[in-house]
Amino acid sequence: MRHFTSITQLGDIKQAVEKALYVKANPFADQELGRNRTLLMIFFNSSLRTRLSTQKAAMNLGMNVIVLDVNQGAWKLETERGVIMDGDKPEHLLEAIPVMGSYCDMIGVRSFARFENRNDDYTELILNQFIQYSGKPVFSMETATVHPLQTFADIITIEEFKKKERPKVVMTWAPHPKSLPQAVPNSFAEGINMTDYEFVITHPHGYELDPKFTGNATIEYDQDKAFEGADFIYAKNWSAYEAENYGKVLSMDRSWTVDARKMALTNNAYFMHCLPVRRNMIVTDDVIESPQSIVIQEAANRVVSAQTIIKEILLGL
Repeated sequence: MRHFTSITQLGDIKQAVEKALYVKANPFADQELGRNRTLLMIFFNSSLRTRLSTQKAAMNLGMNVIVLDVNQGAWKLETERGVIMDGDKPEHLLEAIPVMGSYCDMIGVRSFARFENRNDDYTELILNQFIQYSGKPVFSMETATVHPLQTFADIITIEEFKKKERPKVVMTWAPHPKSLPQAVPNSFAEGINMTDYEFVITHPHGYELDPKFTGNATIEYDQDKAFEGADFIYAKNWSAYEAENYGKVLSMDRSWTVDARKMALTNNAYFMHCLPVRRNMIVTDDVIESPQSIVIQEAANRVVSAQTIIKEILLGL
């Protein structure tokens, strides 16, 4: 593996989970792989779990790590060609990228959707510029459309906690006061479609995701019906995908908040969320604090997913 930009690149998901569980059980077994290698992590957006877990994963593999927050620790970067640079951006990404590449052996990139133009977001301009111009292996730490490291951690977590071979997994939209990208739900849908789980997506009308990600998932507009018999509830907000409303908040209907009444409809389901989570918008206090909440274990597995991917890239160097 040279670049990692999609959960689908893992191939056989069961084999990928087996590799991840080996890494989890033996976190320091491959330190020679990363010795004298440097990972550069570049953040165009805020991060807590992704930054800490990926840095820890690289350190477990013996790597040096450089972290750059573009918005606070660098010149403002222009990303578009043909722009007259007479504004507040003194450096172009096309010069910055090869310079960054010269300082490292591998690059992780985090860059969210801008919601200015759906086509620009869904062509992943920034990530693809790093792949084209850095000369180094590049992996996604969440981009405009996907978050494969999160989804890999989610699947590892489900495999650890599932009580039957084919659990029912439900991804539910929940209200949020701001426009959020479709990256996490896109990747989650794409990843769960690689498994043999029963998979249901529930959301209000107008929040349909790109069909290329939802695939064969059952789409259910009645949240209560979707929750019936579920073994895992994955809550997440996302903004509208359809072109005429792209990036907009169409609803803040609090009846979609995941609460105890809804969880009682499930098969004593585990509650999951990628974090950070807005309590009593996405989920009530009693649900996220319940014994069935596995959000902390899920977050801890972010080290495992990142380490597994970085290891695979190192093996290819």
